[in-house]
Amino acid sequence: MSHPDRAFFITTAIDYANGAPHIGHVYEKILTDAIARYQRLAGREVFFLTGTDEHGEKIAKAAAKAGQTPQVFVDDLATRAFKGLWDRLDIAYDDFVRTTEGRHKRFVQDILQRVYDAGDIYFDEYEGLYSVGAERYVTEKELVEGPDGVRRYPGDKDPPELRREANYFFRMEKYQAWLLDHIGQNPDFIQPAGYRNEVLEMLREPIGPLSISRPKSRVPWGIELPWDPDHVTYVWFDALLNYVSAPVSKGERPEVIGTAWHVIGKDILKPHAVFWPTMLKAAGLPPYRRLVVHSHILAEDGRKMGKSLGNAIDPEALVAQYPVDAIRYTLLREATLSADSPYGEGILVSRLTSDLANDLGNLLSRTVSMIQKYRGGVIPAATEITEREREIEAAALALPGQILGLVDDLKINMALEAAMNFVRDLNRYIAESAPWNLAKSEQTARRLDTVLYTAAEGLRVASVALEAALPSKARELRAQLGLGGQSYTLAGAWGLTPAGTQVVGGAILFPKPEPRVAPDKLAPEATPKPAKEPVKENVTPMTQTEVVPAVPAAAPTAPAEALISIDDFARIDLRVAEVLAAEAVPKADKLLKLTVRLGEEERTVVSGIRQWFAPEALVGRKVILVANLKPAKLRGIESQGMILAAEDDQGNLDLVGLTLDLPSGTKVR
Repeated sequence: MSHPDRAFFITTAIDYANGAPHIGHVYEKILTDAIARYQRLAGREVFFLTGTDEHGEKIAKAAAKAGQTPQVFVDDLATRAFKGLWDRLDIAYDDFVRTTEGRHKRFVQDILQRVYDAGDIYFDEYEGLYSVGAERYVTEKELVEGPDGVRRYPGDKDPPELRREANYFFRMEKYQAWLLDHIGQNPDFIQPAGYRNEVLEMLREPIGPLSISRPKSRVPWGIELPWDPDHVTYVWFDALLNYVSAPVSKGERPEVIGTAWHVIGKDILKPHAVFWPTMLKAAGLPPYRRLVVHSHILAEDGRKMGKSLGNAIDPEALVAQYPVDAIRYTLLREATLSADSPYGEGILVSRLTSDLANDLGNLLSRTVSMIQKYRGGVIPAATEITEREREIEAAALALPGQILGLVDDLKINMALEAAMNFVRDLNRYIAESAPWNLAKSEQTARRLDTVLYTAAEGLRVASVALEAALPSKARELRAQLGLGGQSYTLAGAWGLTPAGTQVVGGAILFPKPEPRVAPDKLAPEATPKPAKEPVKENVTPMTQTEVVPAVPAAAPTAPAEALISIDDFARIDLRVAEVLAAEAVPKADKLLKLTVRLGEEERTVVSGIRQWFAPEALVGRKVILVANLKPAKLRGIESQGMILAAEDDQGNLDLVGLTLDLPSGTKVR
C-alpha cells in the first residue's frame, strides 16, 4: 500500500468450496464490503481480500461424489458459485485468492519450512476424536448432545470418528501465555467483547499442540510439506495463510498482516483467535489488528436455517427476485454482530417498503418532480435561509462523523439508521414547508427556492451516507439529481450541489415489491378473496399498519359486490377531533402519540405520520377521527381511534380536515 498512514486492510474468511454459498456467506461478504466502502468514502486506501479454501478431505469426497477431479470441482465453485455471486451482489473486493493457486502454495511451503526449522513442528502419533465437518481433532468438551442423544461437534451431521495416525504437530501451547497476555492488553483485538471473553476462557485451559498434516495416502488433495512429500498440510494451516500470501503476491511485505481486520463467523472463532495468532508468532510475524466476529442468520421465525428444515434461503433466488441494494441494505440493517438475527422475505419486503421505497425513494421522486414542475427542472439557489435550514445543514455536517464512529464500533445497523433518520427529517421538512403552497404566490418564490435546494442537497448528503449499503442506487439517485458521474467523500460538507443543475429524473428508485405468500400458508379449502387494487389520491387511515400479503385473485365478481350500503357506512362513527398534544413514540421512527379532544372526551391515538409532520405542527389542528374503531395496542400504547389522511402518487400526504372551525366532537356524515 503506497500510503501506510491511510491504508486499511480487511478480509473475509475464505469460503470452503465444497458446496454453493448460503445466506451466511452472503451476509459476511456484504458486511465486509460495507466496512471497506465506508473506509474508502473516508479517504483511506483499502485492500479488501476474499477468496475460496479449496483443499481438504471434504472437498475430495464431494468431488468424487460429483464424478469430478478435485481441481475441476473447485474451479467451477470458485468462479461460478462464489465469485459470480459476489460480483452480482456488487462486492468490491480487490483480490480473490484461491488456495490452489501457485502464489499461495509457494508461500505456505515457505512458512511451513520456517516454522519447522525453528523447531516448532515435530512428528508424533496421535489418537483422538476427529470431526470430518470441522476437519480437525476435537475434544469431548466441545461436543454437544443432539435430540437423538448422540454427541457431535456443533454443525456436524455425523459424530466424530476415533482416529489414530502419525502426523506432524505444531507446538501451539508454546505461545499460549503470550496470546493470553496479548488479548488482555488489547481489548479491541477480538470484537464483540462476548467473543473475546469466550477466547479468554479457552486459553485458561490447556490448548495442547495442533495437528498440522495428514498422510498423503489418506488425503492426497492438499499442499505437500516441503520436508516430507508423504504428508500434506492440514487445511487450517493452509487456509489461514491466505491472509498473507495474497498481499505478498501483490508486492507487500508479510508484516502487512499486522494491519489486518478479519471478518469471520462465530463458528470458526477458535481457528482464527487461537490457531492463527500463534502460527503468526511462530513465523516471526505480527498478529492481525482486529478480529470481527459475526453471529448467524436465522430463519424469519427465529429458528436455525437448514435445508432439512425447509427454511433455507437460496441466495441466487433472492438476487433474482429483489434489487441487490435492497438485499444489501436489509441484511446490514437487520443483523447484529453479537446475536443471531432473523431474516427472510417478509423482513426484506417490510424494510424495503418502509425505508427504501417510502422514505428514500419517495423523497427523491417528490423532490425531482417539484423541481421539474415549479422550476423547469433546474435546481434553484437557496436565498432565504431560516433556522430550519440551518438545523438541516448542521445535521448534514455532523452525520459523516457520527456514521464513521458507529462503523468503527461495528454498529453498522445504527450507522444506517442515522442516515435514514436524516432522510426522514428531510421528509418532515418538506411536509412542514409545503412547497406546493409556496408555489402559489410570487411572494414566497424565494422561500420555495430554498426549500427545493435544501431537499436536493440533503438527498446528495444522504446518498453518500448510504452509499456503503446502496452503492448502485446511491449513484442512480445522484444521476437523477443531475449529479451523475460525481463521487464524494464521507466528510462534513454542505452546498456541493451547484445551483443551476438540471435534474434528470428517472425510474422509481425502489419500486414497492409485490408481497407474496407461500402456497402452504393458504388453507386449501379456503376460497381466497380478490386482492384490493391500490387507490391513489384517496382517503386512507394513517395508523401503524401491516403489509397485507397479496393472494391469488378469485374469479371476477360483479362490481356491485364491492359497494357498501348506506347502513354499512352509518356504522362508521367519524368525528371532528382537535389535537391537544403530540409527541414521538420512542424507538418507533414512524409513529406519533396524539392526545385529541372529542367534545368533552380526551383520547390517545397512535398514528404513523411522523415522517410527514413535526409533533409541534399538529397541536391545535382539527382532524377527522374514526371514533368507534376497536382500541389496539401499538408499541405498548393503547390507540383509541384512527385519523384520516390523503396521499398522492408522489408521496405528498395531508390530513383530512375542515374549512370551517367546527367544534371537536362534531359528527361527520
